[in-house]
Order: sequence, then C-alpha cells, then structure tokens
Amino acid sequence: MTIAKLPRFLLCVLLLAAAAGCGGGKGDAPAGGAQAEARGGGGGQPEEPAVPVAVASAELGSISSYYKATATLEAEKEAQVLARVAGVIAALSAEEGDRVGAGAALLRIDNNEYRLRADQAAASAANLRARFQRLQAMRAEDLATDEEFEAARSELARAEADEGLARLNLSYTEVVAPFGGRVTRRLVSVGQNVSAGTPLFALADFDPLLAKVHVPSREFNKLRQDQDVELVLDSVGQRVQGRITLISPVIDPASGTIKITIEIPSYPEGTRPGDFAQVQIVTERRDGAVLVPRSAVLTDKGETVVYVAAGEGGATAERRVVETGFTDDERTQILTGLAAAERVVVKGQRSLKHGSKLKILDEQAGS
Repeated sequence: MTIAKLPRFLLCVLLLAAAAGCGGGKGDAPAGGAQAEARGGGGGQPEEPAVPVAVASAELGSISSYYKATATLEAEKEAQVLARVAGVIAALSAEEGDRVGAGAALLRIDNNEYRLRADQAAASAANLRARFQRLQAMRAEDLATDEEFEAARSELARAEADEGLARLNLSYTEVVAPFGGRVTRRLVSVGQNVSAGTPLFALADFDPLLAKVHVPSREFNKLRQDQDVELVLDSVGQRVQGRITLISPVIDPASGTIKITIEIPSYPEGTRPGDFAQVQIVTERRDGAVLVPRSAVLTDKGETVVYVAAGEGGATAERRVVETGFTDDERTQILTGLAAAERVVVKGQRSLKHGSKLKILDEQAGS
C-alpha cells in the first residue's frame, strides 16, 4: 500500500512521530541551553561597550562679541606724479615696485632750453640791478629824478621775478617723489614728449595700510578711537592687529552706517593695497565667563546640549541642556547648565546618549 493510500489518521500519527524524532534526545537539552545563555547572558540585553571620547574642562576666562565685516586694504597715501613742465623724457631713475624716499629722483626732462632761459633771465636781472645801483647813487647827488629811480626799481623787481620763475621751471625738469613710498606704476618712457599735467608715475605709501569699514550706527557707542581691531588677511590667512584711528562724526543717511578707519602698522611681507581682510571689531567683552571648546556644544532635538563626563572617574555621559552666550572662533560661553571645572566631551559625543559608558582617551586643555 502506498503512502497516498494510507488512512488519514495513520498518516497523522507517522508525521507526529517523525517530528518528535527530529527534536533530539534529552542529552541535547543542556547544550542548547548553554548556547542560549552564552549569547544572551541568561536571556537579558548585552552590555553596551564604552564609547571612546576626548574631554576638556570648562574654564573661567574672557570672551568678546564682535562686529565682523570685509574690507579692502588701502595705502595711507596715494598720488599721481604729474609733469609740471613740457619736454622730452631724457632719463628714468625709478621703476615700478621701487621703494623711494621723499625727494628721491624719479625722472629727468631734457632741460637745455630751461637752463638757457634761466641764464637769460639771470643776465637781464643783473643788467637791471647794475642800472638801479647807478641811479641810486645819482639820486643821492640829485642827478636822477625820483621817477627814473622808481622805474628802475620796478624793472629790476620784474626781472628778478622772471629769473626766479625760469629757475623754478628748470627745477621742475627733475621730477622727484613728493613723499616716501613705492612706485606702483610708471606711465611714460624715455624719449616720450610730455606736456604740463601729463601723469608720469603712480606712487603709494604702504606704511601703514588702512582698512575702511562701515559699521551700523547702533554700534557707535561701543566704538572708541585707538581701539584694537583684529583682521584676517584673505591672501595669506594670517591674523594681524590694527587700531581705529578715525571715526566719522556723521551717519550715512542712505545706509545708516558710520565709516571707521583702521590703521594696520605691521603686516606680512607681500601684503598689498587691494588685498581683502576680514575685520573683527570688539563690541562687548565679558570677563569671568564659563568657557568650553566650541566642539563640545551640540544642537539635539531643538535643544543646546553638552555631554558631561560624570560619575566615578567620569565614566558615564550625562546629557546636559545649557544656555550659551558669546562664541568666538574657538570657545563658547555657557550661561547656565554647566559650572567651571566640569569636564565636557569634545570628541565622540555624537555617538553618545544619556547614561552611555565613556572611555576617556584624551583630556585636552579646556580653552
């Protein structure tokens, strides 16, 4: 008889017997129980491993709020040097990039004609001076009239003025720097014919450099002359110090801002006018503030929190809701929720929850 033709009752008995045989004997039960106990610790949840973290202590210190802006660096003095007489450029004494002192020669305009005019004016003045002296002696002996004497004196004064003007124009053929600085542009070449008023050079004084920023008028009472300012140069990423030298006495009605001028006396080699700088002006300073590294502060579920290394040896994470104040590039002020000397987690805290076990790998300086 085939299995298909067995009575239904007998078929059920055979299937139940087969299922019981697959369950194993009584000797298998202890091994199965031992494996379950090894996996689940007797049926409970496995203990979570300690989270490796770095911590730092909250410290008391000073922190400031800043008004931040971007400024373009400018030279303290800038000028175009213009030709004051006409002529042909005979020689150049300076080139772009050269440092020159006040009164240093920049170029020479051919001066032969101007020298001859000066000599001619000097000769004419000398002739009239001699004539005036003769008339002066004759007048003393009543041999010359007052009219002759006064006419001679007037002619001499005019000749001396002509001589002075001729010598002045001669001096203008030697073009000199009006102030010390650096040649930023040379605008003419040797052999070029120039007229009075032609731009010859551009000159700038880089010492010191200036930054001009416009600050909202509401910050006016927080600013003072000679106040220190911090700047970060975009070109090299370096911090430099400046000071406020000028504060405009008026508010720009269009923007509601006040222009302030910042002087930068010292800066890295290669810094030039036209460089950009991030300007940070202190508007308020708080001393004795509780400070932690910025990395310790998180936003979690709409709350500002830190994780404190609490418990014996700081082995347990405590989620602490805090209120923050000022923040700078490295530190954050804690107004409420944390005391000085408490240790906060600064690395690894994103893997934490309240009550997590901690494994402190590094303890950093707080601020």
